[in-house]
Amino acid sequence: MPESADRLITNIDWLITVDERRRIVRDAAIAIADGKIAAVGKTAAIEADWEAPAVTDASGMVGTPGFVDNHLHSSFQMARGLADEANAQSFLFDHMYPYEGAMERDDVLVSASLTAMEMLRHGVTCFVDPGNYHPDATVEAVGGAGMRMVIARSSFDRTKSVMGILPEAMIETTEDCIERTAELMQRFDGAHDGRISVSASFRGLNNASDALIVGLKTLADRHDSMLQTHACFSYSTHDGCLAAFGMPEIERLEALGVLDERMLLVHSGWLEPHEVEIVARRRPTLVAAPSSSMHNGYGNFVMGKLPELAALGVNVAIGSDHACSGITDMAQEMLLLAGGYKEARINPRVLPPEQVIEMATINGARGAGLADRIGSIEVGKEADIVLFDTRYPEWQPLYNPVSNLVYAATGNSVSEVFVGGAHLVSGGRCTTIDEDAVLRQVAATAERIAGRLDMDRIVKLTWPVE
Repeated sequence: MPESADRLITNIDWLITVDERRRIVRDAAIAIADGKIAAVGKTAAIEADWEAPAVTDASGMVGTPGFVDNHLHSSFQMARGLADEANAQSFLFDHMYPYEGAMERDDVLVSASLTAMEMLRHGVTCFVDPGNYHPDATVEAVGGAGMRMVIARSSFDRTKSVMGILPEAMIETTEDCIERTAELMQRFDGAHDGRISVSASFRGLNNASDALIVGLKTLADRHDSMLQTHACFSYSTHDGCLAAFGMPEIERLEALGVLDERMLLVHSGWLEPHEVEIVARRRPTLVAAPSSSMHNGYGNFVMGKLPELAALGVNVAIGSDHACSGITDMAQEMLLLAGGYKEARINPRVLPPEQVIEMATINGARGAGLADRIGSIEVGKEADIVLFDTRYPEWQPLYNPVSNLVYAATGNSVSEVFVGGAHLVSGGRCTTIDEDAVLRQVAATAERIAGRLDMDRIVKLTWPVE
């Protein structure tokens, strides 16, 4: 008698498992039971051994684990086009901090809904959010859509740095930052059937005191969570840390005793030589944000050492960062990461597509603290699965699906997405999100936000509009 499952996915043309053996299975099938992967194998064998009331025919499709985006500001999804041609200081203090300071809870809810819609449609099943001031709205939107997320609450306690002064709406005391993060952990960790995790987050070293960093790390350890921050993403932040604290960013984290494998450092391009050794020894997760660096000219490809640190055993993952850079599409981020380092190193062998797919899946799961649950298609793991429709021209001809995925495909060719076995995208459309309603809300919210900002200063339309 066949065993019972909840769903079978059959006839997958190419299944990229990212399992321990890194198998690619032709004519593959997956049995899903109780939200987990019960069996993986050839379609004929799975159909002989399993039966289910729901069957998805994946003929002509490439299957992968769900992508894990290790860094995405969901509250910035409404900021596309608001911060172009700006250096690091101007990007933050002239554009994004005023925008963030103007955001109210309803705005964050709409922004996070748009994030969930775009992420799911591009095959992202889990992301790490560095936080905003209305994280409950983010949880409501993302958790309600069925996605996984590691949420945080934004923390700044130094209002001034060499880069600028924070808006009044974003100023908090050290004690308030720690207390509100603790409240977030108590309220939401494990919410939405375990799909929501909570981390501690300080947004950058230049606007964080030693007491805040150590206090958040102590809190994260107490809750078996991670600590995340932006680090070394431009010369400005690197130089600012030297000026304010007498040491560069990684060295400061090491001196504070907070740097370990439960820390997630975003960007990490501007390292001093001795800091490379510190990172290789402490092994935090480093998150590449390719489109962000390219959009703002941060220099992370020219100065960064992520391929070398990955070769030394450091976990390197990928983050799309924010819609301000244009794309929030992990397929395109993989191309930019692989191509950017090949160009910077003048070496076509740097970051082959197999390694970049690992960064977008199993490495991302490690960075999120979820590698025992997601990141690969293996028996016992939760059924986070993406199916790409290869009838799109960029997938053809299909000699090597790994190459096509990294070098040719975009997230727009995603057809089906499952999270914990739940069918969240079908035929390229979200099943748990009213997409038309979200887009209507986005238009109204954009108008509302624009009314609070000096748009003539922020938006750079250089060609005449009639």
